[in-house]
Amino acid sequence: MIDLQRGKYQRIIVTIWRLAAISLALIAFYIFAVSVNLFWLFGGMPDLKTLENPKFELASELISEDGKSIGKYIIENRALIEFDQVSPRLIEALLATEDARFIKHSGIDVRSLGRAVTGVVTGRSSSGGGSTLTQQTAKNLFETRTEKYRGHLGNVPLVRTVIAKTKEWILSVILERKYTKREILMMYLNTNSFGNNTYGIKVAAKTYFNKEAWNLDVHEAALLVGMLQNPTFWNPLRFPERALLRRNTVLAQMVKYNFLGEEQFQNYKAKPLEINFTLESHNTGPAPYFRESMKPILKTWVEQYNEDNNTDYDLYTSGLRIYTSIDSRMQRYAEEAVKEHMKQQQQLFFEHWKGRDPWIDDNGKPMKNFMERAVRVSPRYISLKRELGEEEAIKVMRTPYKMKVFSWDGEKEVTMSPVDSIRYYKHFLRTGFMSMDPRNGHVKAWVGGINFRHFKYDHVRQGKRQPGSTFKPFVYVSALDKNFLTPCSHVTDQPVTFTLADGVPGGSWTPKNSNSKYSYQSLSLRQAIGKSVNTVSAFIMKQVKPKTVVEYAHKLGITSELDAVPALCLGTSDVSVFEMVGAYCAFVNGGYRTEPMTVLRIEDRYGNLLQEFFPKANQELSSTVAYNMLYLMRGAVEDPGGTSQRLHSYGITKDNEIAAKTGTTSNYSDGWFMGMTHNLVSGLWVGGEDRSIHFRTMAYGQGARIAMPAWAMYMQKVYADPTLVQYQKGAFNKPADYKLDCGGVYFDPNDTYVPPSVSDDEGALF
Repeated sequence: MIDLQRGKYQRIIVTIWRLAAISLALIAFYIFAVSVNLFWLFGGMPDLKTLENPKFELASELISEDGKSIGKYIIENRALIEFDQVSPRLIEALLATEDARFIKHSGIDVRSLGRAVTGVVTGRSSSGGGSTLTQQTAKNLFETRTEKYRGHLGNVPLVRTVIAKTKEWILSVILERKYTKREILMMYLNTNSFGNNTYGIKVAAKTYFNKEAWNLDVHEAALLVGMLQNPTFWNPLRFPERALLRRNTVLAQMVKYNFLGEEQFQNYKAKPLEINFTLESHNTGPAPYFRESMKPILKTWVEQYNEDNNTDYDLYTSGLRIYTSIDSRMQRYAEEAVKEHMKQQQQLFFEHWKGRDPWIDDNGKPMKNFMERAVRVSPRYISLKRELGEEEAIKVMRTPYKMKVFSWDGEKEVTMSPVDSIRYYKHFLRTGFMSMDPRNGHVKAWVGGINFRHFKYDHVRQGKRQPGSTFKPFVYVSALDKNFLTPCSHVTDQPVTFTLADGVPGGSWTPKNSNSKYSYQSLSLRQAIGKSVNTVSAFIMKQVKPKTVVEYAHKLGITSELDAVPALCLGTSDVSVFEMVGAYCAFVNGGYRTEPMTVLRIEDRYGNLLQEFFPKANQELSSTVAYNMLYLMRGAVEDPGGTSQRLHSYGITKDNEIAAKTGTTSNYSDGWFMGMTHNLVSGLWVGGEDRSIHFRTMAYGQGARIAMPAWAMYMQKVYADPTLVQYQKGAFNKPADYKLDCGGVYFDPNDTYVPPSVSDDEGALF
């Protein structure tokens, strides 16, 4: 009897072992089948190359020349950091909450898995989850649950989940073999979403607390770790009470695993959330107009680089590091100066037009149907008309609703219709400012408007307007270079008449000075350009011919089409601030035209150089002619009656040489200022969105009033910064052996103006 029972038990034991062996074999076969996607049932797995080099979607970043981040091209706002760049308290909070046995397991925690299965069977959800940090990392990195890795069985709901879990187990084991625990932790922290288009702990710390990840306090780290479970549900902005509860749960977990003492727990538990939310987007940060202007250029570069090198870089996801010429300090000073100046000008503009709309015709009368035309060309109306038809589109455009609008005192919430908002924004003056180092072409500051969130149009490169008298230097330099005139020449301020081509209305044209008067005095070229006398520019244009002026403007850097007509001497063809600043640099750079540089080099996310860029320069003028132009334009600042005399009141002219030119177009539609020092050339345009929107008097609308102060304030800030030693005051670089001899009248080495000994009339050459 005993032998029979013993034999029975042996058979049971053998059967159990056989079943166990068969089960293990089936499990092994199943794992093998999943890993090789047998019969295409299970879907693919990441290949070995992908596992060895996991690809993070990483926003490309623009970096200033002084090493500061000035923005990103974002789809997912993510930035990668290393283990030693994260607060140890955050690591403790993460382990206590998500995977307390992380250090001990090898990717799969059997104990936690068993506890999770028991919880499912018994209905005790508090038993915890079975996924380790490594498994969660695998899921985040390789998107195991997406269509990309789904096989024929992926359409069966429960089976799909089991297969995905299996893949995550396999990947976890592989990750544990290939990477250290620290590396896996950082993969996890760098890939997870924290809500609000925020990915990775570096960006999360900056977004929610405006801190670096290594500076996070315990309660801040606990909040961010708590959000990982469900960033939407635990969002501290929308659900602060929930988020506080979740944060305190994480703190309690830290106590449970001896990362915090009870007294510390109570102190941190009592703290408020203390959120300092700063969401990074294309609307925020420094130089937004510059970033937006560079986007299509960089996209084109990426496409060309991929084609030439058989790569697959993407501007939004490849984490390119784009090193720019922008200086973060100078950019900040430019934005501050423009903001301060434009706020003042806008207040004057509102007072100037109080009770009236500022759009008027050439006779000073209100323009009929102005708003109707403005509405019909607006992108919103065009879109609505396409979708709803004209009648319904107009109804929508006239329907009021709550919206936030720009004001110089901050955004304000109002109730108005889209038509009203168009009318509201038409009252605002616009601007464009650029600053450039003439020696190497590096663009140091770029302000394309008054507020990028509300006014997207870039008035540095995209916008083009009539430059007025700031175009006159191209007229003067063509005469100097062609030897029609010398810096010593004098021209009489008197009417100059052009006979126009056949068919042109009027038959002739006689330009007037800004005050509509003629002095009939003989003026030196320095006096004439310094006082911006129109008749002298007209006289020179008549001598050198419009085609010659167009030729010189183009070879110095103006790329826009210019009308070769007499009126060009007064700046009637549209150009951009970008072109004007670049062209003026040739005067300071010894006659070399240096193309404006905005990007210095581009690296991949690992710091490998993809391409470096170098200045492109061609000598278009002799150094003597270029210096003579600087000498002439210094008259606007240094000589009585110069249009830029007000610069002395800003304290920037002492021990400094400044060459300048103001510009004002007819009806004061455009105000310009171009300022040059030996190491910086900067230009500014100010005007309305439409040419019909402007001041009505020279006192307010002239370039010296509406534009020049912003340039002066910018230079004040640059000079006050001791770290910008390369842009401090000084004299222009004079060519070797330079000497200016005007018929026995010698200009001393410091170029102090010495009036001719003869009378103006006797000294006049023309």
